[in-house]
Amino acid sequence: MIRSMIVGSLPRPAWLAAPGGVFAKPATPAGATRREAEDDAVRLAVRAQIDAGLDVVTDGEQRRRHYIWGFCEGLTGIDFTRSERVRARGGRYQADTPGPIVTGPVRRPHPVLLDALKATIAVSDRPVKVTLPGPMTVVDTLADRHYGDRRRFAFEMARVLNDEACELAEAGAAIIQFDEPCFNIYLDEVDEWGIDALQMAADGVRSTRAVHICYGYGVPVVLAWKNHNTDWSHYHRTLPLLAGSTIDQISIELAASGVDPAVVALAGDKEIAAGVIDVGTDDVETPEIVAKRLSAVAAHMSTDRLWASTDCGLVPRPRAVAEAKMRALAAGVALVNLS
Repeated sequence: MIRSMIVGSLPRPAWLAAPGGVFAKPATPAGATRREAEDDAVRLAVRAQIDAGLDVVTDGEQRRRHYIWGFCEGLTGIDFTRSERVRARGGRYQADTPGPIVTGPVRRPHPVLLDALKATIAVSDRPVKVTLPGPMTVVDTLADRHYGDRRRFAFEMARVLNDEACELAEAGAAIIQFDEPCFNIYLDEVDEWGIDALQMAADGVRSTRAVHICYGYGVPVVLAWKNHNTDWSHYHRTLPLLAGSTIDQISIELAASGVDPAVVALAGDKEIAAGVIDVGTDDVETPEIVAKRLSAVAAHMSTDRLWASTDCGLVPRPRAVAEAKMRALAAGVALVNLS
């Protein structure tokens, strides 16, 4: 049976943060009021996933203003009061972006997402997935003034992420997912040290160890690149490498890209979370469209290893659209499972 889940994020209620943006700006005061608002938003996010019929839920990343900053803000050695321009993602989507400055050794003085996981488990009757930024993607996003070497910095970050991931697994997370969109960009570095850094981050994690590799959020700057891109061969390099890794599950984008579903055969016996929901449009897929996309993937792998998912996070979409897309996802899965 094919199972279903989203990649991670959901749009935040307007009373919690400004809607539509990937970098959410808080709309509520700090302190107890904001904590209460976050708790309420998580309950709504979890309930929406359960009502849609998804098999695994997340907290919708409601407590994090960004999937990278939400973790890195809990670390020391990074100055978030200052930034420098960084040529992130190889300049694929834009020339440069502001990045907080790494000023010293990056350390994790305390668990970052542990309390949030426990709160999510308390309001869910489904297994819970937690998302973390992958080491290569963190390195590519920050302005490094300390390590001076991407590989060295990545392995240091992998150790920090591993400490967090192991604690989350012990606390009951069913899936720990590392988000590595950079795996579709720096293909030589993925081969040289990216896979090793990812495996270090996942080492000893006693839950399903997943990696999410997409082509970016459904935001205008990314959509502009996708609309003009003609080379979708990146998974042909990364999936064979991951096939021989210790990672259990690989989440990839298929709905909005030009990727041939046959590429999943390159992943060996790994689980595949196939992105069959386009997160870059407000148009809601029908269950039949979802089922057709899943069937195209299932033609190249065993369905007992197949998950149905979104291409990426749903945070840029309106809440009503995101909820409708989740319902379509679960309904499409049901069509395939019943066929």
